[in-house]
Amino acid sequence: MNLVIVESPTKAKTISKFLGKDYKIESSFGHVRDLPKNKISVDIENNFEPTYEIPARSKKTITNLKALSKKADTVILAADEDREGEAIAWHLIQALKLPKKKIKRIVFHEITKNAILEALKNPRDMNIDLVDAQQARRVLDRLVGYNLSPFLWKKVARGLSAGRVQSVSVRLVVEREREIQKFKIDEYWSIEADLKSKSKTQFTARLNKINNKTIKKLEIQNKKQADIILSDLKNKEYIISDVTKKESKKNPPSPFTTSTLQQTANRWLGFSAKQTMTLAQRLYETGLITYMRTDSFNLSNTFLTDAKQYLSKFLGAKYTLASPRQFRTKSKGAQEAHEAIRPTDVNKQPNNIKLESGQARLYKLIWQRSLASQMPEATLDNTTINIDAGKKYQFRSTGQILKFDGFLKIYPEKSKELILPQVEKNEKLDLIKLNPEQHFTKPPARYSDAGLVKELEKYGIGRPSTYAPTISTVIARNYVLRDDNKRLAPTEIAFVVINLLINHFSKIVNYQFTAKIEEDFDKIAHGKNKWQSTIREFYNPFSKNLKMKYDEVNKKDIMPEEKTEEVCDKCESGMVIKTGRFGKFLSCNAYPECKNAKPIPGSKKDNANQDNEKKIKELEKKYNKQTCEKCESEMAIKVGKFGPFLACTAFPKCRNIKNIEESKQSTGVKCPNCEKGDIVQKRSKRGIFYACDQYPDCKSAFWGKPTGKKCSKCKSLIIEGKNDKVQCSNKECSKKKDSN
Repeated sequence: MNLVIVESPTKAKTISKFLGKDYKIESSFGHVRDLPKNKISVDIENNFEPTYEIPARSKKTITNLKALSKKADTVILAADEDREGEAIAWHLIQALKLPKKKIKRIVFHEITKNAILEALKNPRDMNIDLVDAQQARRVLDRLVGYNLSPFLWKKVARGLSAGRVQSVSVRLVVEREREIQKFKIDEYWSIEADLKSKSKTQFTARLNKINNKTIKKLEIQNKKQADIILSDLKNKEYIISDVTKKESKKNPPSPFTTSTLQQTANRWLGFSAKQTMTLAQRLYETGLITYMRTDSFNLSNTFLTDAKQYLSKFLGAKYTLASPRQFRTKSKGAQEAHEAIRPTDVNKQPNNIKLESGQARLYKLIWQRSLASQMPEATLDNTTINIDAGKKYQFRSTGQILKFDGFLKIYPEKSKELILPQVEKNEKLDLIKLNPEQHFTKPPARYSDAGLVKELEKYGIGRPSTYAPTISTVIARNYVLRDDNKRLAPTEIAFVVINLLINHFSKIVNYQFTAKIEEDFDKIAHGKNKWQSTIREFYNPFSKNLKMKYDEVNKKDIMPEEKTEEVCDKCESGMVIKTGRFGKFLSCNAYPECKNAKPIPGSKKDNANQDNEKKIKELEKKYNKQTCEKCESEMAIKVGKFGPFLACTAFPKCRNIKNIEESKQSTGVKCPNCEKGDIVQKRSKRGIFYACDQYPDCKSAFWGKPTGKKCSKCKSLIIEGKNDKVQCSNKECSKKKDSN
């Protein structure tokens, strides 16, 4: 019997379809050994030797794998081919105490039958350089986190954390917010003319030049200046001075890397980086796409051949290339031996595969992008019309016509055709109307997931596997939150911590230094550096500086308290405003003798507390003297993450809890499917939604509030969307917005 060990049950299930009875496929459920959470577990005096342990969640798995490995003739370690996968395989060898003669290490880029069988024919030795690179990252991050976090607890607030990539990412978000705060809004104006050609076709042109000088964006600064120009333009003749037509080519995008997949899925599908990688992992493990942690643009010869055949068969020869298109990566340290993210089988069309909604949308995006990369450019006709208004002013109108769609046939990027009328040089035009428009400059936008990933990649910070976890970490640790537009905004404590790190630990948040560390890890992975020397080079000056800063840094200088007129309701001392992990709050000046603390009056937290107190009082009247059916103790109203609930007062002896059925808020709209129930407001982990009150008999549900009106095209309900807009609730309906 041959024992094959992979990281996940899904991967094990997929591989089991390709191998016979001689193989038993088991999952390690990820890492089986790690550094303990409760201590640093790195022996600094002994060449930074780490101490690993088998966590409780892995002990049962290890017991099972040990028993199976003893019976097996060969143990085949089939973890992923990157550093993390190599480390998982190495830790399995240590935890299972596998003899070298019994071990085979196989790697593959896709989970298909041919790839698995080919990998089994060509096992390789363990790559200790990759293991060392992963170990170096793990040890260095542990040394930074477990030394710097206690410093933050002492000098700022308990519960804070710092990390090598995490803190640099927070700095990027904080500095973008500072740009927004400092931004000066300027007024400027533009002037457009609605014109009519001799063919009676109307089109629009924008004022482009005054006295043969191109108008800068902020040149027309106010209404007074605009009015002077408008007055001067009213009696002018509008004559075409030049018509230029030029053919241009639009190149297809490269196939996806981890970074570009996260960026595009965020912009096109609204997925967070974490959501994209979770969905991509499932697609990989079920054999639909190649490995999703990569920075290479390479595509296999098999895929290139299959893609050309598919395009020729379904779209025609004009949509194929004479020879495959190659892309060059600009990413530092890119692994050129790897492949880009692509479908494992180009013939598995997105519409013919049954997948969950999120997986289906991501698979379609990957399938489209991979094929598009091997299709011809799109051909466009660009037309520019220059119009003289007297001798002083020139207007310009530009249009674009798609002559050949090329790759856009499969990968329809957002672009609009603007068709201009057929006109001739010296043709006189009729002025219909002059349109002055006021504008204001806008500050730079906060980072989206896509924007932050792009910035991290630009600086060479982190690697494909770290982008999504980094964003998740800074959100989970309350340094960053998502605003109403799902963009990344820093919290109050983020400014405090980043200021402290910049002033006292500048290397930790220095973009170039953090990128250099990544390059050092790459050198370890290629066998050029020893991991301990890399750690020592960083740790010795870091440790020396940290000891010095414990004495130098004063908490009151970093976190100055603000005096208030508030009086403590427990000891009648004065109260001051302090900044904690979750923002500013009122604290008794007599702390630690008096530990009274409360939200600042009028703050969001204070308003939320008042709302909760009011809700609890109302519910206490309604559910007065309810008893626990398990222990007959009294039940009390509690408020949790998802609202109020009933809990037994005998907790922790009795852990009985009950949901509270709050009154359903009706929208006054009848369910269009069952025609019996009403659509009511409900709440889930994902937020508020609207559904039929006849559930489970009727499962109609909507993520926007129904208006009561129906789509003129498909008769589905119209629902409220973002920014006070309305749209059809049927996603397949081409009429997305309809107010009828």
